[in-house]
Amino acid sequence: MRQIALYGKGGIGKSTTAANLSAAFAERGLKVLQIGCDPKHDSTRMLMHGANIPTVLDLVRERGVEPITPHEVVFLGFQDVRCVEAGGPEPGVGCAGRGIIATFQLLEKLEALEGDVVVYDVLGDVVCGGFAMPMREGYAEEVYLVTSGELMSLYAANNICKAIARLARHGRSKCRLGGVICNSANTHPREQELVEEFARRIGSALMGFIPRDRMVQLAELHKQTVFEYAPTSKQAQIYRTLAVSILENGSLTIPIPLETDQLETLALAYI
Repeated sequence: MRQIALYGKGGIGKSTTAANLSAAFAERGLKVLQIGCDPKHDSTRMLMHGANIPTVLDLVRERGVEPITPHEVVFLGFQDVRCVEAGGPEPGVGCAGRGIIATFQLLEKLEALEGDVVVYDVLGDVVCGGFAMPMREGYAEEVYLVTSGELMSLYAANNICKAIARLARHGRSKCRLGGVICNSANTHPREQELVEEFARRIGSALMGFIPRDRMVQLAELHKQTVFEYAPTSKQAQIYRTLAVSILENGSLTIPIPLETDQLETLALAYI
């Protein structure tokens, strides 16, 4: 079972990337489980045709000691991708990572954490506590950084590299960096070159470049992944190519994070 985690800055397009990757994996005949690890609980929405499925944390709160069955937390979406949302606390109350911890514990208890590929969609602005659990506890064997060429996006990606390196250095995790995915913000003409150089500097590689395309917004307005809305489109093919690159990737590394001044100098060089 391949366990893949997508980390990155909030709003960078992790959920869109995760959902379309899951569809691409499923199209190849793989059994896929996607777990949304973000309090917004919208990771699987396009796979579920716009439906917000019940979250694990909400069910745990409502049920207390009453048993929860697999069909109450695992839902079949497009291409039979199995969908789970961890959920989170009320805004300003409690730990957002608690939903992730509760989700993994429940899925293991229900023997539902299985398949050919598990895709974890994880908030990456803050890599601590529950948000680091997929890495720390060995669930996420491969981390893929989703970033654009914007400085704050690269900054978040670099912080995730620090977390991977720290966990590896202390022998607390077998999690490794699989590569970098550039989800274009179309901010400047050398964006792909910048992200590719960032990947090289941290000891990794650019796995794929996803151009900004109106097709993604059109698909989401129709409550679908690009694969369902426009399966023969150029954008769908880009996700297919990225999925193959990840499946064939055998290079997992312990990243070498950049210092802040190095990151800023790098970004300036590509303006």
